[in-house]
Amino acid sequence: MKRMNISLLSCAVMTTLTFSVGSVMAATSEIKLWRHETSNIKEIEVNKATIDRFNQSQTKWHITAEMIPEGSYTQTVTAAALAGDLPCILDMDQPVVPNFAWSGYLRPLEGLLSQDALDGLIGSAKGTYKGKVFSVGQFDVALALFTRKSILEKYNLRQATYVQPWTKAELLDALAKLKASGEFRYPLAMRTGWTGEWYSYGYAPMLQSFGADQIDRDNYVTSEGVLNGEAGLAWGTFFQSLFDKEYVDRNPSDDKAFVQGRAALDYVGSWEMANHSEQWGDDLVVMPVPDFGGGPVIGGGSWQWGITQSCANPEGAAAFVDFMLQPEEIAAMSVATGMIPSSPEAAELTEHYQVNGDWRFFYDFSAAFAVLRPATPAYPIISSTFEKMARNIKDGADVQDALDEAVDTIERNISDNKGYGFTQ
Repeated sequence: MKRMNISLLSCAVMTTLTFSVGSVMAATSEIKLWRHETSNIKEIEVNKATIDRFNQSQTKWHITAEMIPEGSYTQTVTAAALAGDLPCILDMDQPVVPNFAWSGYLRPLEGLLSQDALDGLIGSAKGTYKGKVFSVGQFDVALALFTRKSILEKYNLRQATYVQPWTKAELLDALAKLKASGEFRYPLAMRTGWTGEWYSYGYAPMLQSFGADQIDRDNYVTSEGVLNGEAGLAWGTFFQSLFDKEYVDRNPSDDKAFVQGRAALDYVGSWEMANHSEQWGDDLVVMPVPDFGGGPVIGGGSWQWGITQSCANPEGAAAFVDFMLQPEEIAAMSVATGMIPSSPEAAELTEHYQVNGDWRFFYDFSAAFAVLRPATPAYPIISSTFEKMARNIKDGADVQDALDEAVDTIERNISDNKGYGFTQ
């Protein structure tokens, strides 16, 4: 999947790479940090620069960072935990944080980090389990519906706004017009060729806007009636119709349909903004996602930082994480990568995301529409099950049967794990 900071990680085994910033002074205590390796080189460079600034800002602690390939990251963390060899600081994809916390890898951050820093973060920049914060992040991303002004004008389509997004009826009307024109074989691009976490991140918000969800968030142990009830069935029927009517390509050969002009609409995240803006310039229009009845919903939560239970120097680890959460450090990450800064103070230090900035709408979308993925240790099985279910629906399976099968798989896993800390 393209760079979007949300993949739940496969289990490929690769050799780790190490970088160490600055020279270790005799008086300092070493704090080990692990982070995932990513194709976003700018993100790594900013992270290294932050480590360098922290190491130079004081003499008590020294951060030594190790790069772990993304494909083997979760496996590496799990193996290290079993061996009692975790570092002090981990970066983690936000939806796996509850699983790591339940497994005993992480310590709560309240009382360790500055309360002002915690309070200053937007909601999607914190990973929680059972009401406690276990991770914090410098950035987030936001889903949107991209199109072109010339297309809206040519086909007499209303430009959706933050205040008035498209309804389901407006979306379907637009797709019917665009399909009938003959100009677009598949008028809507939805990245259905991507695998893994994209399916939950991209399509569960649609499910939630219909009024359903992947699990009952009142108890985190049941999905019956929540995923496979009337609202879930309505979503599944709608989702399947997008492919049956050839509004969306079931198996796209690439993810360039919008930038190459083959699709009129692109349902994807803010990480594509730079590419789309470069391609279409002033013709580009960024609209909020549609409202399917329960209000617009987008995913929330990206890669974040936590402190391990086994850390011998949690004070030093906390000092570094606090340093990363300074507005200037958050802004540096946003400026370099284009990602949404995780605090309003940091946003004001950027050109794109400050109030009246040209990309401010992404910040507003995230603040208003983001729903975090379910904060339960069961999330990995929820996500993989949801992907299998959505793919089956896409490919023509009976919608109700697919939903029911997913519910059975999720609830069986939760039962096998005695509720993952929640009351069954």
